[in-house]
Amino acid sequence: MTDIFDRLAKSDFRSKFKLKQADKDYITQKGLDTIERHAHDFISKRLAPAEIPNDGKQTPMKGHPVFIAQHATACCCRGCLSKWHKIPKGIKLTQSQQDYVVGIIMKWIKRQITS
Repeated sequence: MTDIFDRLAKSDFRSKFKLKQADKDYITQKGLDTIERHAHDFISKRLAPAEIPNDGKQTPMKGHPVFIAQHATACCCRGCLSKWHKIPKGIKLTQSQQDYVVGIIMKWIKRQITS
C-alpha cells in the first residue's frame, strides 16, 4: 500500500484533495467505524458492479469524506481503479478487492485526520 500512496503523492490532481474541517468534524461525530461502513456501502453499490452506466461520474467531488478519499486515492471510478490499482474494468469486484479499496480509503482518511 505504501507504493500506491507514494505514486498518488506525485499526482498534482490526486494530491490536491484534502479533508476540510467540516469533514473531520463529521468523522469525529460519526466515528471511524461508521465511516468505514459508509465506505463499504458506497464501494459495493457504486464501484463493485461489473458495468457502471455512469462510470467516471458516479462519485461526487464533495458531500462525504469517503467521496473525497475516493478521488484522492484513485478509487472513484473503474477507469481510475484500473489505471492506478490494476483492477480491471468489466468484472464485478470480489469481496477481497472491495476490502482493498476500503482499506486504502480508510488509510487516507486516517492520515488526514491525524495531520
